[in-house]
Amino acid sequence: MKIQERTGAGAGRSAAPAQPSVGDRLPTPPRERKPALAALAVLLILVGALGATMLVLQVGDRVEVVKVTRDVQQGESLADSDVTSALVAADDSINYVKWDQLSALKKLKARTTIYKDTIVMGQMFGEEGGIAPGKSTVGLSLKAGQYPTGLQRGDTVAAYRVSADSGSGNSNSNSSSSSSSSAAGNSVIVDQARVTYVPDAKSSGDELVSSTNLAVTLTVDSDKAADLAQAASNGEVALVLVSGKSGN
Repeated sequence: MKIQERTGAGAGRSAAPAQPSVGDRLPTPPRERKPALAALAVLLILVGALGATMLVLQVGDRVEVVKVTRDVQQGESLADSDVTSALVAADDSINYVKWDQLSALKKLKARTTIYKDTIVMGQMFGEEGGIAPGKSTVGLSLKAGQYPTGLQRGDTVAAYRVSADSGSGNSNSNSSSSSSSSAAGNSVIVDQARVTYVPDAKSSGDELVSSTNLAVTLTVDSDKAADLAQAASNGEVALVLVSGKSGN
């Protein structure tokens, strides 16, 4: 009887397996480590830090150099109005012309054409700038009225022959020669000439030929130089501005 009672008592129990307690969870698999990605991240951080350091060093190590503000033709010298200062990274391998060397630079001449906004290098200038092949320079002594107001180096002008003689004699002779005088007295000597020298507005001294005359140097085609020089020696040249400053 006792065996049956025990069996009956056990028959009412559930046959499902017992669930593990909360503290008996299965362990999770360990995460896979990727050392290559970690090393790449560290490398990128180091490269970024190095780049930032170099940038700071370059910004702090700069020099003030000369930069031209207009096109400078071969054989020309610089004036204060032709240049400005610029800051560049210091580099001993580049022959920059420092801003404090400007006074010495103005005594030299351009070896070749130097274009606007160019940083000046020492090899661009020399004692003898030379003249481009097929070109000649002609000096003029002009009175007020023979040149436009505000004439500057780098301007392009046309040179006209103007008669210096008002004529004399009777009206018939003047009338008969009026057409020929007009044609000869107003002919174009040079349709395009480059002003390579004109004294600055603030300058004075030997730039002025006299108290009323202005010294102007033009660069022209060589085949026009003789006619221009002859007309200039007779005071029969007038300049007309035909375009703005080079580079505009």
